[in-house]
Amino acid sequence: MCSLTAFSHKDLPEAVADLKAQCGEIKPRLILCFAAPRYDLSSLSRQMQTEFPNACVVGCSTAGEICDARMLTDSVVALFLDEDVVEDVAWGVVLRISEQVNVKDAFSSFERHYQIPVSAMAADEYVGLVLVDGMSGGEERLMEKIGDRCDLSFIGGAAGDDLQFRRTEVMVQGEAYTDAAVLLLIKPKRGFGIIKTQSFYGIGKTLMATAVDETAREVIEFNHEPAIDAYAKALGVSWDELPSLFMRHPLGLIIDGEPFVRSPQRIHDGALAFYCKIPAGTELEVLDATDIVEDTRRAVDNYEAKHGPASALVDFHCIQRTLQLRQENRCPEYGQIYKDRVAIGFSTYGEEYIHHINQTSTILVLH
Repeated sequence: MCSLTAFSHKDLPEAVADLKAQCGEIKPRLILCFAAPRYDLSSLSRQMQTEFPNACVVGCSTAGEICDARMLTDSVVALFLDEDVVEDVAWGVVLRISEQVNVKDAFSSFERHYQIPVSAMAADEYVGLVLVDGMSGGEERLMEKIGDRCDLSFIGGAAGDDLQFRRTEVMVQGEAYTDAAVLLLIKPKRGFGIIKTQSFYGIGKTLMATAVDETAREVIEFNHEPAIDAYAKALGVSWDELPSLFMRHPLGLIIDGEPFVRSPQRIHDGALAFYCKIPAGTELEVLDATDIVEDTRRAVDNYEAKHGPASALVDFHCIQRTLQLRQENRCPEYGQIYKDRVAIGFSTYGEEYIHHINQTSTILVLH
């Protein structure tokens, strides 16, 4: 057996015992563990590491969980990966990311572990995984610093807390952290792939951010006029209708013909607050939604048709998509995408892939 998933709705410590019982005889090298905020993450991290002392146990708090072909709430889910899937893994923690981001120590730990400079690592042999405090505001800086250090792919998600917006946490090796990120550098045994699906298309209308507050992630002006007026004009609606359209009509940074979504969060004093930082001078296209379930199913099916069945999939799934699926009563349909597949995931406060993005499913595929 190479990989398997498990979940539990029990309280601690029974939940950990439940996960271990479901693990069976597998001897995991890496365990990914995502937990609803009702779980004390420090206790969960410590108990999981005690039960699995020979594994690297990493995870975070969530705004919803995915496991066993279901979208769950109030649960803890785990993915167990043995040496037939993960040949090796190294980890590092980046602290105080709301103030500044320094990934030097984390990358030094990678190099000590693998005995090779990160700059010399082959991009098709190693993949990075990022779990970051979703309330830190440091996600963009983190991804920029990682990109400055190497050409390897790092993907992941920002921890959630069921939309309480109070405390989000990450965990690794028996500890839990806030205002921090956990970085993994994984050497898969048989390779990996990345699927990104955002379920949007451009409608041919562009907005340029001409006045911004990057620290607050707010756009004050688009096209030299108040942001909410320009956005409302592009959609042909009044500005007071905008909040009901945020999920269906976000904006997108178009790179090589593909949108990297920038979703509005709220209107604040006439400005538009976003889930991602938007620098001045950024040109964005107004987007319209397609079918989340069908787009994601097609993306996963097409990937496996080309590359063969995956050993495991990890879905970093934006909370905005989860809210839309809940609104449409389609969570069971989305879960069924992973029927007969080994898959896990969680609803994030943003996804990490090249940049800090949102309203996507960014999926790590382990072969």
